[in-house]
Amino acid sequence: MKLFKRILFFLLLVLIVIQFFPPTPNKSDTTPPTDLLLVENVPEKVNATLTNVCYDCHSNHTNYPWYAGIEPLSYWLAGHIEEGKEHLDFSQWDLYSAKKKAHKLEEIAESVTEGWMPLESYKWIHKSANLSEEESKAVADWASMLRLNYLKAEKPQ
Repeated sequence: MKLFKRILFFLLLVLIVIQFFPPTPNKSDTTPPTDLLLVENVPEKVNATLTNVCYDCHSNHTNYPWYAGIEPLSYWLAGHIEEGKEHLDFSQWDLYSAKKKAHKLEEIAESVTEGWMPLESYKWIHKSANLSEEESKAVADWASMLRLNYLKAEKPQ
């Protein structure tokens, strides 16, 4: 029993100490000129969906929930955001090659159509991230049409 209390005390101490060492927030004061929404002509409904559902994990600006200031939850969130931006970073969109943009657009269409994006763990907390069929179709159709433009740009004339 004494060992159990020591372990519990140690864990509590660790939880208290890590409160003073949060991860760096994913918040930018400005939108870079390379951002997807500045570079592409995104329809209003798709723009709203991307901003409200995708940009938290796939851009330089995350709207954090209330629990983001609690360690170790903030590290878990930071990990999700970092991984999301590794796969697709809308803030760096215009730095991608035409080939990479076409591939990312294909993935966007596929992910919303098949329902593996947004992540289930994100949808648990963010009920507004549960895309309707209409929202999913709008994003998928937009991504597919824009992808065709990039595929055409790749082909030599």
